[in-house]
Amino acid sequence: MSVRFLALYETPADPEAFERHYREIHIPLARRLPGLRRYVVGRDLAPVRGGAPCYLVAELEWDTMEQLRAAFASPEGRAAADDAARLQELAPVRIMIYTANEA
Repeated sequence: MSVRFLALYETPADPEAFERHYREIHIPLARRLPGLRRYVVGRDLAPVRGGAPCYLVAELEWDTMEQLRAAFASPEGRAAADDAARLQELAPVRIMIYTANEA
């Protein structure tokens, strides 16, 4: 089993400022989340059917939902959440999704 957290971002008003902040501040914070197994970022994503494209999708993966919850409840998780609020000023989050996958 694996558990994923996905955050889909709208196109930022200032892509350069968003990218700089995301790369230099947010990714290092998120990589410190306890139990994080994988962190993948996709850019310039177009939906298969209808809807507007997404600027960026972040996918974070843990082994269990308990690990994900513990990671976000940790000091590192709170720091990443605080910074996510700053990212919202640069590019709105379209949606956040938690998903559990069976192996």
